[in-house]
Amino acid sequence: MLKQIEMRRSIRKYTSKPVEDEKIIQLLESARLAPSGSNTQPWHFIIIKSESTRKELAEASHNQSWMIGAPVFIACVADIRSRIKDDVEISLNGNSAQEELKQIIRDTSIATQHIVLEADNLGLGTCWVAWFTQEEIRPILNIPSDKYVVCILTLGYPDESPKARPRKSLMDIVHYEKW
Repeated sequence: MLKQIEMRRSIRKYTSKPVEDEKIIQLLESARLAPSGSNTQPWHFIIIKSESTRKELAEASHNQSWMIGAPVFIACVADIRSRIKDDVEISLNGNSAQEELKQIIRDTSIATQHIVLEADNLGLGTCWVAWFTQEEIRPILNIPSDKYVVCILTLGYPDESPKARPRKSLMDIVHYEKW
C-alpha cells in the first residue's frame, strides 16, 4: 500500500468518462468503515453530478474552474450533532470555538482520506478542495448551519499524471519520545 500512497496525486484534469455508481458506492463504503472518536461517525456525504451545481460549487471555491472537469463531486460534511445532542442553536464556521468542531473535522477527514485512497485503488482521481467559506458553500447544497463542510472532493478518471511534489524527509518530521 505504501507504493500506492507514494504514487497518488491530486488530479485537476479528468476524462469525460462517467464514474460508475458501483464505484461511488464502494468509495462511500470505505468511508463508512473509518474510525472515529467514541465511534461517533459524524460524517455525511453528498454526491453531486449536476453540472449546474458543480459550477456553483466551483464558483464558491474561489472560481476554480478546473473543478468543472470532474464528473462527480463529493461534499464531505461533518455533523456536530454526533457530539452535541442538546437542542441548542449552533452555527459553525472556521472561527467557531466549539472543541467538538475540531473532533468532527478530524473524524470526517479520516473518512474522506479513505475515499481518496480507495478512489486511487479503483483507478479514479480525486482532489481535495477546501478553499471556500461555510457561508458560501452550505446554501448551494442546502446544508444546515450546524454542519461543517470539510471539503469538496472532485472525482473522475484522471486525464493527467502530475509529477510528485517535494516532501520533507523523515528526519525533518519525526521525533522520538519528546519534541
